[in-house]
Amino acid sequence: MADRLKLHVPGKPEYVGTIRLAAASVASFAGFDIEAIEDIKVAISEACTNIVCHSHDETDFAYDVILDLEDIKLTITVKDTGVGFGVDNYVEPIPGEVRGSGLGIFIIKALMDEVDIRSEIGTGTNISMTKYLQKRTA
Repeated sequence: MADRLKLHVPGKPEYVGTIRLAAASVASFAGFDIEAIEDIKVAISEACTNIVCHSHDETDFAYDVILDLEDIKLTITVKDTGVGFGVDNYVEPIPGEVRGSGLGIFIIKALMDEVDIRSEIGTGTNISMTKYLQKRTA
């Protein structure tokens, strides 16, 4: 059975750091190395920042972050009930041609082992990101 930590987060940028710390703490407890923990922190920051900056028309909202820790993996789900976007229309950016924002999903996919993004216009977005624990052999 997995351990689960579920957070209901105010949609404000100042809480993204808190989510990063929570994810880093869970990953450290699970035995992830520092490089994997940093990847997790960046990926979760990108997912949360996308929600805070792009998912809602109003300013008073919240979203959920769920961390599921199993023996060999940490799965992080970030979901909101915002405006959503057309996932099927997503085109990976060409590095060097993007200025400013626009690399969030690309970065998440590069840092995590598995990424599943589901979104529906008017309903919200659900990003599930998994990082596998690499067992150390001595």
